[in-house]
Parts: sequence; structure tokens; C-alpha cells
Amino acid sequence: MAKGGSGRRRTAASVDDIPAPPKDLRKSAATMVWPKGQIIHRIHLGLYQGAQFNPGVKGNARFSPVKDAKGNSIPTLYGGTTFDCAAMETVFHDVPFVIGLKTHDRQKLIGQVYSQAAPQRDLVLADLTSTSLRNLGIRRNQLIDTEKDRYPQTRAWAAAIHAQRPDIEGLGWVSRQDDRALALVLFGDRVPATDLMPRGAPIDVLTNLDVYSALLGLADRIGVKIVHASA
Repeated sequence: MAKGGSGRRRTAASVDDIPAPPKDLRKSAATMVWPKGQIIHRIHLGLYQGAQFNPGVKGNARFSPVKDAKGNSIPTLYGGTTFDCAAMETVFHDVPFVIGLKTHDRQKLIGQVYSQAAPQRDLVLADLTSTSLRNLGIRRNQLIDTEKDRYPQTRAWAAAIHAQRPDIEGLGWVSRQDDRALALVLFGDRVPATDLMPRGAPIDVLTNLDVYSALLGLADRIGVKIVHASA
């Protein structure tokens, strides 16, 4: 038991001790390319269109909101390589890792829409996969697998990469919520909205039968039942 306990302490310490970004990321930050035409799947508030960036003023996400070197808010757009990834990173983001039935309030789906957008050119992203993180001196469990209370520290990395690498247009990583897929966030001051082509209008996740059925299927696979709060 003592051996196991010390292991837990080491794990906790490694997560708690999130290093600050290096002062020089010009050589250590590797890049990946999101190819022209590869669909970005998104689930987001219906306030925004499929290829519209969030202005980046409010919120509490892993890599946003952040500001540039001059203190201006950086617009951001999140997405993933699949529908499941988009849903797991948004709708089901906070589903706990526990055995047995879990419930999700159907009311939380109100106002959520599903969109697809296709980049009209290759997009250059900072590579935040585990292999590339080694060169940055930070582990995945310190940057990608952290909980919300660590987001101010993970956002500092996004701000540092943006400030030090003007060639980088966003961040890419293996999704924490769906490790079969890649997730990304784009910087709106480097990717004009005209570089993203929406594929159709945003689709309401509750009223569209196909999309809602896909959500129900995913919910079933992760042991979640979508219920009315009053039920």
C-alpha cells in the first residue's frame, strides 16, 4: 500500500507542477498540418455560424480565452476530426469516468448546433501530441489531461505559442475525451473566416433526427442517459 500511495503522490505532483512555457519556443515547438479540405466537425452555440470564430472575450476552456502580446483578445474556433470528437469535447465533456449509468440533462442541449467547416488551404498547427510535447518539456497529463482548475496554466501555453511563433495558426492534439481523434483550436487573427468554408447551415442537435440519433448512440456507448431534469 505504501508503494502504491507514493505512486499516487508522484502522479499528483507531476500534474500540479505545470511548468511555465519556455521563453524561447522558436525551435522546440513542432508543427503539424491540418490539410486543405479536411472537415472540421464542431458542436457549438447557435449564436455562431459554422465557420465563425468566438471573439475570445469570455469562457473557460483549455486554450481560450487568451490574449496576444498587445493584450488583444484572440478569436478562437474549436473542432475535431469526427462528430464523436466534437460531441465528446463539448456536450459530454464533463461526463465522469465511473462505471454504471450516468445522466445528462437534455436542457443543456438547447441552443447547441452541429457544424462542418472545410479549410480552403493547409493550416499550420502547433503539434501538441505526446511525442512533440517531449521537446517542449511538458507531459500530456500536465497540458492536455488536466482538469478545469488548471486551465489558467494551460492557456498560458497557448498564449506563449501564439506570441513566439507567428507562423502557427492554431493548436492540434489528440483529444482527451476521444483519443481516436484529433482536436484543434484555430487563432482567428491568423485564419481569416474566408479561409474556412462552412458545409451547409448549422444543425440544431435536438430537432434534427439524424444528429440527435447520433448523440444518443454515442451517449449509449459511454453509459449516459439523456433525461429531462424534471424526470
